[in-house]
Amino acid sequence: MYSHGSESLIKQARDIQEPELQRFHSRLVKLLQGKELGHEAVDSLQRLHLILSATKYTRTLPPELQKSVQSLLSSPAEQFQVLSSAVLRETLPLSGQEGNYNQENFVQLNSHAAALVLSQAGSKADLSSLCAQLLRSLESRQSEGPATSLTHTLPILNTILTHSPECLAEDHVTFVSKKLVDWLRYASITQGGSTPSGGFFTGPRSRQPVPIAELDGTVSGDFFTVLCVGQSFTEDQWMNVYSFSMLRHWLITYRSVSNGNNTADTAKRLQLSLSLSHSFSNDDRSEVDGSVVSMVSVTSSSSRLLPPKERLREKAFQYCQRLIEQSDRKAHKKTDTDLQRACLVEAVCILDSVCGEDASLVFRAFPCIKALFGRLSSDLSFARVLLPIAQFYLNHGETAAVDCESVWNLVFGRFPAELFDQRFVAHEFLRFIRLNLESLQIRVPQYSHSFPNLLKFLAWDSPAVVDDFVDLLPSLVTAGTAVELLHTLLDLPCLSATLVLQVRSTCFPISEPCGRGLLSLDAFRSQSFRGLFLFLLRGEAGSGDTIDRLSTLHEMLKETADWPRVVQCAQTVPVLLHIFFNAVIAIADQKLLAHLVQVMLERSSLLLNIPKYNKEIHRVFSRHLLLLCKLHPSLVVDQSHELLEFAGATANVYSKEEIYTHVVWVLGEYLSVACDSRCSVMLITSCFEALEAVLFEITSSAPPPGADCPVPRVVTSLMSALAKLASRSHDLIPRVSLFLSKLRTVTRGGPVAWCLDEEDLVAIVTRGEELWSLLKAPGVAQSVLTPPQPVTTPQWHRDTNVAMPLQLRTLTNLTHSQ
Repeated sequence: MYSHGSESLIKQARDIQEPELQRFHSRLVKLLQGKELGHEAVDSLQRLHLILSATKYTRTLPPELQKSVQSLLSSPAEQFQVLSSAVLRETLPLSGQEGNYNQENFVQLNSHAAALVLSQAGSKADLSSLCAQLLRSLESRQSEGPATSLTHTLPILNTILTHSPECLAEDHVTFVSKKLVDWLRYASITQGGSTPSGGFFTGPRSRQPVPIAELDGTVSGDFFTVLCVGQSFTEDQWMNVYSFSMLRHWLITYRSVSNGNNTADTAKRLQLSLSLSHSFSNDDRSEVDGSVVSMVSVTSSSSRLLPPKERLREKAFQYCQRLIEQSDRKAHKKTDTDLQRACLVEAVCILDSVCGEDASLVFRAFPCIKALFGRLSSDLSFARVLLPIAQFYLNHGETAAVDCESVWNLVFGRFPAELFDQRFVAHEFLRFIRLNLESLQIRVPQYSHSFPNLLKFLAWDSPAVVDDFVDLLPSLVTAGTAVELLHTLLDLPCLSATLVLQVRSTCFPISEPCGRGLLSLDAFRSQSFRGLFLFLLRGEAGSGDTIDRLSTLHEMLKETADWPRVVQCAQTVPVLLHIFFNAVIAIADQKLLAHLVQVMLERSSLLLNIPKYNKEIHRVFSRHLLLLCKLHPSLVVDQSHELLEFAGATANVYSKEEIYTHVVWVLGEYLSVACDSRCSVMLITSCFEALEAVLFEITSSAPPPGADCPVPRVVTSLMSALAKLASRSHDLIPRVSLFLSKLRTVTRGGPVAWCLDEEDLVAIVTRGEELWSLLKAPGVAQSVLTPPQPVTTPQWHRDTNVAMPLQLRTLTNLTHSQ
């Protein structure tokens, strides 16, 4: 909502009448034609912008005013550039001038003028025309045009290419490639001249060119790059910087080599590349006689024989190698150190791109990349540089036949273990995995076993990275690690608490007051419990599915249950469990699924006590237990001992009613010969007796102290399961009927201790009467309680042994004949 004053100004701007608007336009034209523009001009332009933007209709300014405002785009004051660009974007261009904004209109082409041009481009043809104008400006020499016009050309061109790369024709691409080569490789190696301030000592000696310097202060002996420093810079040096900033985008947009090149072409390029690297003839104006020249700058004149695009690729390769050399110099300023790291990231990415276009360059690039990795791998502050290096190894390691194990041990080992609390690194790292997921699964064996480390990012900052893990988790599910991964997901809140304790233990030594007072922190530092925490902090899978003393660990971490990080982490676990079970069904065999069912039953009582967390986990377990048993009914017989042990524990009725109800339903539904021929009468009877004992116990006494009455759904599920089992073994029917009749008799006296709600009690009794009536006719009971598959999944329209298909065909024929 706008403030009252703002709403008043907007209303005035909308209600302005045409005569008053014309008078305002006339005053503004006179004001802008003055020699000096002050605060009054600023206020008037702001008012004009408000009038134009306050209405939904696009207005047209008088031609004279339009030209006056347009001339402000080249004003030396940026405030007027911004205001004039904003005003012109709210108006229609003059008739006949659509898309005709070039350097003749704008005395100085700048970013604000470019924003106007791009906003008023009505079609791709307009953008193509603009590109042609920009390229014509590049063809003119500096002395023929405005002194600073070229510096804005490449950023504008790069912006246009981002939206519409097809705007450039093939000859334009060739021309820009040539210009980029000139700016990247042949920029001036002396500092830009500064205007003399005057004085006694001003003379020819003070105007002698000063060479550019390296970041460590030494004089540069090679070609200019973005890592060279000086007091001032020439225009071609600025163009060198702009060229480097857009180089990777340009190379990716206009790849000069198609993916379908044959082996002969690759061999030819390899031979040419070798000749470039082993020949040391001078390259026209690339060097200065007598200078100290690095191996990067020594190239062959054969590069002149390359086509423009491939020559650009060669010069980009040399430029990036030069940057990598310069990055080893010790900078005097921290900002320069940050610049070195940023340039390293870009240089490695460009090398990766050019090697992707020309495989012959891989063999020239790998020594440099390998040396860079060896220099930086011990310092994780270079993590942002090491990720592009890992990308290079992933893309080209197989081509060069190099050992990548040390790279993956660093990336999937130390990165998550030591940098889990750095949000930017987490984002870049997970983005790297998502972009290369398929390649990592095939080429990097460490990936699928690294989930204990990867999940540290999620445990530390769940809201920021949960979307990434929703996509990544299925790729981490394998038959060999599924059980351990399930335990790890259930222990994520514990891992979150442990990471917080680890950081606190490091930041607050025990000697400080902040480092004492937490029982969990004392336990973390204790040697007696060190093994429990080290297991949670393990770096890779394979050391065991879980630990024996989980209850002890949960007791030590009890006070962390309300910590914000722990609570946020716990909220993501149910979502990830759904994804895990959906993924494991596709790859697991019967044995693995049976093991997972056992884990679900065991871990339902071994969870960190966080409000609502246990119930959410039980709800997920319940849903997927039903799905697993529906897909593989024989799981009930395989895990009958564990299921009966769980269902026979009366305490589970009160503490785990959700999963308990579903376990009882599964036993009653799938413990049948129709589902598994191994199901015997003895097994049915033992299951019946276990459930009968529980039902009798909870309906004959009050709940334990501190526990609520059993949920009606649990009671009705137990009665239904007993009725189903009895319908399959008729000897058990009298026992069920006796219980149901007693239940009806007992409840006639009013509310009972195990069910205080009258409506719930009526529902339970009604269900019991229905089952009792069914069991009076055992044959009917079995058909109703355990219907055969053709009844539950009818396919009468496909079965040729029944009359339904014949009837359908007859009706179809009659319909068609009419």
